[in-house]
Amino acid sequence: MTPDFAESADISVGSAAVAPTQKTVLKAEDLAFSPLDRTRLKLTQDEKIPKFGASDYSAENVTKRLKWIEDKSGSVCPHISGEPISFEAWKGNVENLIGTIQVPVAAIGPILVEGQSAKGKFYVPFATTEGAITTVYHTGMRIVSESGGVQVASRDNGLHITPAFKTKSIAESGRLKFWIESNFFQIKGVAESTTTHGKLLEIEVTVAERMTLAKFLYSTADAQGMNMINVATLAACEFIEAHTQVEFVERSNYSAVKKISAHIQSGSFGKSVFAEATIPSRQLSKLRVTSAEMATLWHQGYLASMRAGMMGINCQVANGLAGIFLACGQDMADLVSSHVATSNCESLENGDLYISLHMPSVMVGTVGGGTGVGTQRECLEIMGCYGSGKVLKFLEIIAATALAGELVTGAALVTRKFVQGHALLGRNKPVF
Repeated sequence: MTPDFAESADISVGSAAVAPTQKTVLKAEDLAFSPLDRTRLKLTQDEKIPKFGASDYSAENVTKRLKWIEDKSGSVCPHISGEPISFEAWKGNVENLIGTIQVPVAAIGPILVEGQSAKGKFYVPFATTEGAITTVYHTGMRIVSESGGVQVASRDNGLHITPAFKTKSIAESGRLKFWIESNFFQIKGVAESTTTHGKLLEIEVTVAERMTLAKFLYSTADAQGMNMINVATLAACEFIEAHTQVEFVERSNYSAVKKISAHIQSGSFGKSVFAEATIPSRQLSKLRVTSAEMATLWHQGYLASMRAGMMGINCQVANGLAGIFLACGQDMADLVSSHVATSNCESLENGDLYISLHMPSVMVGTVGGGTGVGTQRECLEIMGCYGSGKVLKFLEIIAATALAGELVTGAALVTRKFVQGHALLGRNKPVF
């Protein structure tokens, strides 16, 4: 016999009303930017990352450059300089450990960010083995900083996971939907009992014939949070199953974790961020392009991307994210959804260029996961982004960096220097 969830006396919370959602609402003042300090636009010699010509890669000069970054950021980076990390420190991050790999990390910037959480000039750690890529972002940072910086607005949209409950009929699915919505606060209490920082914001229930999809949406604070919400949702689903006798599978794939779907892009996943900058024509001349040429390139790119059915139209946001994710201990598989971003260039009447970037589904954290060990922690500390209360600051720096890369990559395509740059800087031939 199918259970009648609405009339089960032992599970009532005293009200059949659907529980209100607890989404974060932005106020007008939350979007206000600090007044721009024009004295910070021009990079002083003291702010330029040291270069040493033909001996730039000597051990002595690499050490000098790291010491310079330490002095600028107020952080200490013994592991970046080569001090070994205890194998015991990796417990909880990897199994069957055999050692560590070496990936070079550069410092790029500074970039001037006028955000809600990130304010000022930042040097950004960037890990890559792709020659020329750090120069692209470093150059873009200088151009946008001397143009007035990047204005950024970010939001924590929450993280979700969607279990599926296997019902015997559409009618039973409907009754289960009603029961879950009516007992939201009891379910919320069970889920949140498993975590210190996670908060269940809402459960969005969808009837899919003989299956009920329950999307659990959480705030995960400064953690990336996927492990956190997996544990919380399992406890909540076991509670629902015990009271309704409807079995479940914890992941239905509806939330498209580490995959791309129209669902997570339209509804957002993780954190979202907007970035914009206006580049004066005199700064564009340093890249040997005009705003009209850049706008034409973007228009052509939109047409080609739409014909390809692309989700997220941009030049190379994935490159910027990968460099920072790898340096800062992020989950590299989250690049799949995080890189789906849209950039845009518009030519203004006075010849200046307006450039913007929207990243709707970025998965980042400044606590937990791989952020607290060795070089990963040191890289976050260089930006002042390690620990609680820092995740939106980190997100805004990422977005500003990605926008800078879009600017220079687009200019290289306009001037046909894209291939030439890689040929000049990215031709490391192995020595056997």
